[in-house]
Amino acid sequence: MPTFSPIVRRLAFWTIPVAFGVMGLKALAWYVTGSVALLSDALESTVNVIAAIVAYAAIRYSQKPADHDHQFGHYKAEYLSAVIEGVMIVVAALLIVRQASADLLAPELPQAPVLGLSINLAAAAINAIWAWALIRAGKANHSPALTADGRHILSDVVTSGGVLVGLLLVLATGYAILDPIMALIVAVNILFQGWKVISHSLDGLMDRAVTPEEETDIKQAIADHATGSIGVHDLRTRRAGPAVFIDFHLVVPKNMAVGDAHAICDRLEDAIHAIISGASIAIHVEPEGEKAHGRRVKI
Repeated sequence: MPTFSPIVRRLAFWTIPVAFGVMGLKALAWYVTGSVALLSDALESTVNVIAAIVAYAAIRYSQKPADHDHQFGHYKAEYLSAVIEGVMIVVAALLIVRQASADLLAPELPQAPVLGLSINLAAAAINAIWAWALIRAGKANHSPALTADGRHILSDVVTSGGVLVGLLLVLATGYAILDPIMALIVAVNILFQGWKVISHSLDGLMDRAVTPEEETDIKQAIADHATGSIGVHDLRTRRAGPAVFIDFHLVVPKNMAVGDAHAICDRLEDAIHAIISGASIAIHVEPEGEKAHGRRVKI
């Protein structure tokens, strides 16, 4: 079984106070300006807070050791968290659409725009740095929940950027209607980001195989360390967060001793673990002459 990096849980935990802090800054920016675009940005940040709590809870649960009821571990909890987060991104976008649509009918110029823009810019900078850290750590440690949280925050950065551009246009032209229009444009982008998070997470729940590069490395390891056997077939892989499951059939001469076949399996497991540390490997040994029903790997 894979070992869990403590940095994943630490980053997930600290995302919660960071989300609260950013939400407070954005709410303050909206309060001093009255801008509907800044209000939309603040509304999305409230979703970020809830998403951060859900992600932390899912990561803690996913790192629980396997038990009698979950004998292959709890890794997929992270994918469920990522799906929930994607749905929440979509909800945030719909809230923005609702607010912006109402303000299209009676747009108002923002108050204290320079102060509001400065506060919102500071919040966006914090989010950008934190999103980069989460996505980088999430990918390095194969954590769907942490990566989804980072992408969610990154969509928030895009939102803030759009809001800043919109307010600058309002100030430059005097057209207050540009404020809610920019909020609607930002909402469309958020909807797209939410769909990406949901589709990626559902892919993981459907037992997606390892990457083509990883599969090539696995096949090469089998070819290099299966001396004494005849062939391999029915090679299958799947990834569940940080966990990777690999199984295949190993064909050996029908007169080979059990101990010799076991020694080949040990070599293969060591070689594959050198490529994917902690992978769960199941090798079915069968005698020559059995019908192969799947893909065959040349040795």
